[in-house]
Amino acid sequence: MRLSGWTTERRVILLRRPVREDLLVAKRKGRQQAQMELELGCLRDGSTLYEHAVLVTNMKDEIRSLAQHYRDRGDAENNFDELKNQWGWLGFTTHDHARSEMMTLFVALVYNWWSLFSRLSIPNKHAEAITSRPLLLQAVGRKTSHAHQSTLTVTSLHAQATAIQSAMQAVAAFLAQVRATAEQLIPLQRWRLILQSVVRAFPLKCALGMPTFEFKMT
Repeated sequence: MRLSGWTTERRVILLRRPVREDLLVAKRKGRQQAQMELELGCLRDGSTLYEHAVLVTNMKDEIRSLAQHYRDRGDAENNFDELKNQWGWLGFTTHDHARSEMMTLFVALVYNWWSLFSRLSIPNKHAEAITSRPLLLQAVGRKTSHAHQSTLTVTSLHAQATAIQSAMQAVAAFLAQVRATAEQLIPLQRWRLILQSVVRAFPLKCALGMPTFEFKMT
C-alpha cells in the first residue's frame, strides 16, 4: 500500500486476537475513557470480541515473526513507562540539573536492584512495581530475641502468601549459597552466578559463561 505522502509502497498487516475475558471485565469496570478505548479498539465477530492492530513495515518476515517484533518493541518501551509512572522519574525534576541527574541515578539504581530481586523471586517474567511491591513487600515483621540470638518473623498478608513463602525461601537459599562461596569468587564470578539465576527461565548465551558481559566493580 502507498498512502498519500509516502515515498514508496509499504507492507500493511492487519492482526486480530480474541480479548481475554479477565481483561474485558477489568476494562469495563474502569474509567469511562477506558470503556471508549475498548469500544474503538475491539470489534465483535459473532459472540467473540477481538482486538485489532495494524502494522506498517517494509520487512519481509513471516507475519507471526513480525507480530512478535512489535510486541518486543513495545515491551522494551514498557520499562521507561514503568520508571516514569511507578518509580517517580517524573516527580523530581527541578531547574538544577545536578540535583535532577542525581535523583535520576538514585531511582535507576533502586529500580535495577529491585528488578534483580523480583526476577529472582518470580523467574518467569518481569514483574512491574505495581504488582511486585504488593506481592513482596506487604508483610508484617516481628523481631524476637532469645539466648543472644535474634529472629525476624515475616508474615505475608497477601492472598498468595504460600507461593510468596516458597519464593522467598528459594531466594534466601540462593543468597546463602552465594554468601558461603563469595570469598572464593572474584566479583565478576559473583555477578555471573547471580545473573545465571536471574535469567534461568530464559536460557541465554550470556548466562552460560560466554564473554558477552563486562563488569567493572568498584
